[in-house]
Amino acid sequence: MKSYKRMVPLLIVFVFLFLSACSSSSKSESAKMDQTSNNKAASEQSGSQEKASFLSGENVKEEMDKSNKKEMPEKKVIYTADLELRVKKFEETVQKIEGKVEKYGGYIAESNVTKEGKEQVSGSIRIRIPQKFFRNFLHDAQGQAAEVIQRNITGQDVTEEYVDLESRLKSKRVVEERLTSFMKNAKKTEDLLKISADLAAVQEEIETIEGKMKFLNNQTAFSTVNIMLYESKVVVPDIEKDNLNTWERTKKQFMKSTNALIAIVSGIIVFVLGNLPILIIILVIGLLLYFYIKKRRNHPS
Repeated sequence: MKSYKRMVPLLIVFVFLFLSACSSSSKSESAKMDQTSNNKAASEQSGSQEKASFLSGENVKEEMDKSNKKEMPEKKVIYTADLELRVKKFEETVQKIEGKVEKYGGYIAESNVTKEGKEQVSGSIRIRIPQKFFRNFLHDAQGQAAEVIQRNITGQDVTEEYVDLESRLKSKRVVEERLTSFMKNAKKTEDLLKISADLAAVQEEIETIEGKMKFLNNQTAFSTVNIMLYESKVVVPDIEKDNLNTWERTKKQFMKSTNALIAIVSGIIVFVLGNLPILIIILVIGLLLYFYIKKRRNHPS
């Protein structure tokens, strides 16, 4: 009985120690789990911040690109090309160039052809070609030539002029709207007439600006190509068939000589008969002189 009583305190101490050990182990494991979860959360938060920073950088770049695109207006350049080509077959080359013009959606603004005898044929063509096919058409046109005598390309940048016209148009539109609203609210006739005159002047300026903008749009949308074409021919003279007909030529020459003879005889007859009185006097005088001289010779003094 005594030994049992001694064992009870030992069992209580052992149970207390066992419970303490279990509690400390569970606390350490809980602490480790909390630390692991905190580290994971921190790493996730850091990754999300880096990702957000990267995305924000991309967005800023995109916004800058968009703003730059808005600030930089579209380039407007008027292109003009002058070509001088020597070709082998003029008509055939012109037909091929016209086919290329139709292929690229252009049109012929002017065409002239000049012939100097049979040996020289030249012509000029002024062509309007969509600007996106400008280079392609030049390459095709030069491919039709036997020799490129001259090639000149110019570009006129009218971007600044076009932007200025756009700005002026916007400001004139604003003035037009204000004048229109004033006109609706005007009550006096004098005010109405004054506003109407100002509105008409503004609208006329708007039409002028729009006309210039349309002209620039047309000039930049279509490029101008001026082509001079030259063809030199070696003319071989044809054999004249008339020179080969000997009998016909003989008859023709016989008739010419006969007519000439008849003309001479006729002329002599006309001369003699027409001048017969004078000829008779001359003949009588001549005979008297002849007999006088003969008599003197026979009877010298």
